[in-house]
Amino acid sequence: MFYYVLKYVLLGPLLRVAFRPRIEGLDHVPGSGAAIVAGNHLSFADHFLMPAVLRRRITFLAKAEYFTGPGLKGRLTAFFFRSAGQIPVDRSGKEAGQAAIREGLGVLGRGELLGIYPEGTRSHDGRLYKGKVGVAVMALRAGVPVVPCAMIGTFEAQPPGRKIPKLHPVVIRFGEPLDFCRYAGMEGEKAVLRAVTDEIVYAILSLSGQEYVDRYAADVKAEEARKAAEGRRFPRLPRR
Repeated sequence: MFYYVLKYVLLGPLLRVAFRPRIEGLDHVPGSGAAIVAGNHLSFADHFLMPAVLRRRITFLAKAEYFTGPGLKGRLTAFFFRSAGQIPVDRSGKEAGQAAIREGLGVLGRGELLGIYPEGTRSHDGRLYKGKVGVAVMALRAGVPVVPCAMIGTFEAQPPGRKIPKLHPVVIRFGEPLDFCRYAGMEGEKAVLRAVTDEIVYAILSLSGQEYVDRYAADVKAEEARKAAEGRRFPRLPRR
């Protein structure tokens, strides 16, 4: 119930006024039955904008940190995400990835829409990064189509570190569903999972027009954080 109150009464109308989203290809999202909507992830606002424009309810796999924050703010955030039907996912380690897949398959098994970001984390610089194969595992095991989605303009509206988004027009573009039935029963083959994932990410790229980076976003973030820390420890001496 709270999901629909948020969508139609509290948050949805506000988001439409603030971002003035232009929706393209909405008819590509199936009107019934299980499907995965796989999108790029540029902003915290993505969690709310896509559900606001869809005709059906969609459940996202959200990072566990949204549910475990300290203090009043943390409790309110956890309440908000749980009430909106989002599922917490611990992203630390291989077993955590398997748990996320089980949760996602549960959503698909009920004939619902599952939202997922193949990159595994939010882009910190607006580029599109290499996808993780969990989306392929779920698509093949559940035998469901994957609808690519591109969020355009949300990075400019609310880049990382900005708590309150600024007014900025946004485009939400859905592509034609991708059918992977030709790979049925092959979800245990790494090469197949990689090929399916890359096809999904390429479809997102074609819709978004982003620059692509053939590395995992989490690895790039960690590398840049390490370099920044080293720079603080060993600052360069000024040239004479």
